[in-house]
Amino acid sequence: MTTTLTSALKQPRRVERLVAGKPTSDGAGVKLTRVLTHDLQQRLDPFLMLDAFGSDDANDYIAGFPDHPHRGFETVTYMIAGRMRHRDSAGHEGLLQNGGVQWMTAGRGIIHSELPEQEEGRMEGFQLWLNLPAKDKMVPAWYRDIPTEEIPEWRAPGVTVRVIAGMAGTAGAGEQQVAGAMQRDHTEPLYLDMHLDAGASFEQALPPGHNAFVYVYRGSLSVGDMPVPVQRMAILAPDAQSDGVRVQAGDQPVRALLIAGKPLREPIAQYGPFVMNSQAQIFQAVEDFRAGRLG
Repeated sequence: MTTTLTSALKQPRRVERLVAGKPTSDGAGVKLTRVLTHDLQQRLDPFLMLDAFGSDDANDYIAGFPDHPHRGFETVTYMIAGRMRHRDSAGHEGLLQNGGVQWMTAGRGIIHSELPEQEEGRMEGFQLWLNLPAKDKMVPAWYRDIPTEEIPEWRAPGVTVRVIAGMAGTAGAGEQQVAGAMQRDHTEPLYLDMHLDAGASFEQALPPGHNAFVYVYRGSLSVGDMPVPVQRMAILAPDAQSDGVRVQAGDQPVRALLIAGKPLREPIAQYGPFVMNSQAQIFQAVEDFRAGRLG
């Protein structure tokens, strides 16, 4: 059955292109797919990376991510299934599990580990890297665990949207928007996990200047007249007159992420886990890490 919403959008965005992620491994050998790769950082500013991981084979994830440093950006880890323990050099510790989110601001520096607390079963989720503006790259490190019951949801017939960050909905036709668990002033991130029944549709308002993409991880959907199959990222065109995006599920239920944010339009200098604005700042980060001054 098709669920039709009264459209509040005047000019929905179209798909600029589809991107297939690249299989890789990270940490101590965790197998994953890098969906947002280094070559897309300028195009999808302020987002630096999106990794998708998911396996029923413990050998693919059991070694986890032992102690490693970060500086200059934020990490957002969303766990669909499984249990992962976080510990860091600022004294934070938390258990990330089914449906929960870990939001960490590395700022001027932190060393942390993310290790599985399971020896079998499925582990699945995503890690997004969100850049910090130059003025905030050296702020103190910060951390928040957001359990699944603290993530607000936007609902309509056939549609449930988990609102991790930003505001869900269009505020049109009498519709109520829902505020997410997190808000950020400078990058204004939107992070939605959309669950659509077969044939259902969902509309989301987007500022025309924000970069945005959809990643499908169950089923398939359409953005406008463009089909987006499973495990594909649809980069949305930044049309000056556009006011949002409309997605439509096919003949099977769909789960997909919609992520958008305000570009910083600042230089990006990256060396592994350090993301700054210049090579000199990168050299300083490496020196600070080697000298034990980071985290």
